[in-house]
Amino acid sequence: MPLTSSGAVFVGKLVVLKLGDGSFEQGFPATLQIGDEKHHPSLEITGKLPPAPDIPQHYSKWANAYRGLGMRYRLEAKAGFVTNVSKVENCSTGAQALSVRLNAWLRTESFYPLREKLLEQLMPSDEVRIIIQTENILLRRLPWHLWDICDRYPKAEIALSAPIYERVEPTTQTKTKVKILAILGNSTGIDTQADRLLLEHLPDAQISFLVEPQRQELTEELWRQGWDILFFAGHSSSHHNGETGRIYINQTDSLTIDQLKYALKKAVERGLKIAIFNSCDGLGLARNLADLNIPQIIVMREPVPDRVSQEFLKYFLEAFASGESFYLAVREAREKLQGLEDQFPCATWLPMICQNPAIAPPTWHDLGGKHRSNTTEVPIFDSPIEIEPRKPQILRGKRGLLGVFCLSLVATFLLMAVRQLGMLQSLELQAFDHLMRTRKAEANDSRLLVVKITEADIQAQDKESRRGASLSDASLAKLLQLLESYQPRAIGLDVFRDFPVAAEYPELAKLLQTSDRLIAVCKVSNPNNDDPGVSSPPEVPKENLGFADVVPDPDSVIRRHLLAMTPPPVSPCTASYALSSQLAFRYLAAEGILPKFTSKGELQLGKTIFERLSANTGGYQNIDAAGYQIMLNYRSGRSPENFAPQVTLSEVLEGKLNPNAVKDRIVVVGVTAIRGKDYFFTPNSKSIKGDEFYHKMPGVVIHAQMVSQIISAVLDERPLLWVWPEWGEALWIWGWSMTGGIIFWRFQSWQRTGLVVVALGSLYGFCAGLITQGGWIPLVPAVLVLLFTGSSVVTYIAFQSQRQKSKFFF
Repeated sequence: MPLTSSGAVFVGKLVVLKLGDGSFEQGFPATLQIGDEKHHPSLEITGKLPPAPDIPQHYSKWANAYRGLGMRYRLEAKAGFVTNVSKVENCSTGAQALSVRLNAWLRTESFYPLREKLLEQLMPSDEVRIIIQTENILLRRLPWHLWDICDRYPKAEIALSAPIYERVEPTTQTKTKVKILAILGNSTGIDTQADRLLLEHLPDAQISFLVEPQRQELTEELWRQGWDILFFAGHSSSHHNGETGRIYINQTDSLTIDQLKYALKKAVERGLKIAIFNSCDGLGLARNLADLNIPQIIVMREPVPDRVSQEFLKYFLEAFASGESFYLAVREAREKLQGLEDQFPCATWLPMICQNPAIAPPTWHDLGGKHRSNTTEVPIFDSPIEIEPRKPQILRGKRGLLGVFCLSLVATFLLMAVRQLGMLQSLELQAFDHLMRTRKAEANDSRLLVVKITEADIQAQDKESRRGASLSDASLAKLLQLLESYQPRAIGLDVFRDFPVAAEYPELAKLLQTSDRLIAVCKVSNPNNDDPGVSSPPEVPKENLGFADVVPDPDSVIRRHLLAMTPPPVSPCTASYALSSQLAFRYLAAEGILPKFTSKGELQLGKTIFERLSANTGGYQNIDAAGYQIMLNYRSGRSPENFAPQVTLSEVLEGKLNPNAVKDRIVVVGVTAIRGKDYFFTPNSKSIKGDEFYHKMPGVVIHAQMVSQIISAVLDERPLLWVWPEWGEALWIWGWSMTGGIIFWRFQSWQRTGLVVVALGSLYGFCAGLITQGGWIPLVPAVLVLLFTGSSVVTYIAFQSQRQKSKFFF
C-alpha cells in the first residue's frame, strides 16, 4: 500500500473496467467497478461500448507504419536481420488518428454513464489503478494510456487483466534484500549489457544473472530459491495473434511460457511478485504469465527498440527503488520516454502492466529494499548511468562529434577542390539533364508559331532558283507577304541569306528593307575555331538583325542561352542581340515593356532580371561564358520539340494556315530538313551517337524555346534557372558531408544502409523538386561527399581501434 513522504498509509482507488464477450462489429458489454484499495468495490455500473469496426483498421494502419520504421527491435533474432526504414510521418499520423478514434469511442452515449461515474468518484489527487479486464486480443493491444481520463488524473495508470484470476498465497519470508533473477537471453544485434549494468547498480538487491542459459539451467534456477522479481532481456515475440509468447534464451533455443509452467508456478508460490520482460511484442507472454497468476507483469506491447527498452528500465528502477508505487513508477518511466520520440516514435506506447487484481502491487520496501521517501533528492544509483549504443570508446561524447565535424570539413574542401578543377562537370551536367527530364509536362506556348521548312518543302522548290539556300526568292516573297497580312507581332527568319535578292523580285527586297516585324539572322565569326561567320541579308537593316549563334557545352548539348554579345570588328555579322532576344523585345514592346540594364549591367525586362552566367556557375567549371549568357530552361512536355504550334512551309503557301494562328504572335521560320544539319542535342536527348539526328532538336525550335523562355519569365513569372552562390553550394555540400559522417558515426552497420538510402532519396527528391522551381543545386557532389565522409569515418574508427590507444581523436 502506498505511503506518503511521512510514512502514513495513503489509500488509493481501484477501478476495474470489465469488457465482456463481443466484437468491434457488435460492440462490447461493459461493467465498471470503483472502490478503495484492498476493499470490495463500493460501486458497480454497467453499460456498453457500441460497434466500432473502423478501430481495428486504425490500429492495423498504425501498427504497419510503426513496424515499418525499421528500428533496432528486440524482436525474434534472425541472422543478418536488416529492416527497412520507413517514413516517421506515416507512423505519427496513424497514431494520432487511432488516439482520436479511441477517445471518441469512449465518449459514446452508451458508455457515457460509466465515464460520468469515473469523473464523479475520482479526485485529481487520487492515486488510481485502472484495470482493463478483457480476453479480446485487439482490445488488449489498444493504447489505453491515451484515454483522456489519464490526463485528468496525473496519478492514474492503466493495466490489463484476464477475466479469470486467482490469488496465490506465497510463503512468508523475512528479507533484507530484493532477490532478482535476471535472464539475459539471445542478444544478437542488441545490447543486453546495458540492462545488466543498470541492475548491477541497483541498491538493496541480490541479483543472479543467467547469460544465454540452457533450458535446464533456467528451470533449475527458478526452482532453487524464492525470487521477488524475474527479469528477462533479449529477443522475444508473440504468435497466434497474441495468444502465445516465446523468449529466445540463447543463440539456438527458444521457449514458450508453457514450457516453463511448473517452474514459474513454484516461483509464484515462493513469493515471485513481479515479472519484467524487457523485450519485444510481449502480449502473448503476458497472457501466458497471467494464467500462472503472477501478480504484476511488465511487458512491451509492440516491438521495442533497443534504446527504448534500456531507458525504460533505467527510469522505472530509479522511480520504484526511490519509493514510488509500482503503478506510478511505470507511468513516470513510460512518460519519460517521450524525450526519445523524435528518434523512436510512439515510445511511450510500449510499456504496459498486466495485473492479477487479487493481489495489490508491492512497493520496493515490501520486497526487502530499504524504505526511501519518493521526495528524496539522493540518487538511487551510486553514480549516474548513461545508456549509449555499444560502440568503440573512440566514438563517445563530444569528441566523436568534433571528429566527424573535422572529417566533414576536410572531405568538403577536397570535393570543392576537385570540383573547381572541372573533374565533376560531366557528371553534374548529366545529373542536370536527368533532373530536367523528370519534370512534369507544361502547357504549350500558343504565343509562338513555328513554320518548318521540311525536306518535302525544299524538294518542291527545286525548280526555283534557291542559290544554295533553303528558301527561294519566290517562296520567301510569298511567305512573308502572307505572314505580314496576318499581322504577327514579329517574324523570325532563321535562314541564312548572305546574298542579295534577285532583280526580278523588287517587292521582296523592299519588304526586307522596310518591314518592322521581320528579324533576319547572321552568324558571328569566331577566330578561336576558324569560323568565318555568315553575313546578313544585304537588304535588312542592322536594327532588324539577330545572330543565330548558340553555345554548346563540351558534350555538344545546348544548355545555355546566349542573349547578346559584342561581335569582333572583322565579323561579317554585326548583330549585338540574338534572334530570340530581338523577337522577344518586339513582342514585349507591344505590352509596354522595354529592355533596360541595371546598375550591375544585367538585362531587365519588366520586373524580371536575367542574371548573367559566370564561368563557375553551378555545375560549370571554367567554361567559356563570353557574351551575355543565361541557363536555358526548356519548356518541358512529352515532346519538347512540339512545345508550340507548328506548320510546314507548304501548308502556309497553299493557304491552309488560319490567320488567327498568326495574329499578335511570334512566327519563327526555319529548316527542319535533315540536309540542313541544323540539329542539336538538348537535355531531353536520351542518346548521343555520333552525327545521328535521333533525339536532336532543330535549331529553329531551340530558338523558339529561347523566345518562349524570355517572354514566359516576364509575363508568366515562369522561373528562370538559378543557382546558389559558390559559398551557398559549399555550405550545402558540407551539410551532406556532416549527414554522412553522423550516419556512419552514430548508427550500427546494419542500420546504415537504410539510413543512407533515406538520405540519398531525400537529397534526390529535394533536387528534383527544386528544379521545377528553376533551382539547380549540387546533386552529384552532395552524393559523393556523403559517401566519402561516411567511409572516412569508418576507416578512421577501424584505424584507431587497431592501434588500441586509450585516447583518440573522437
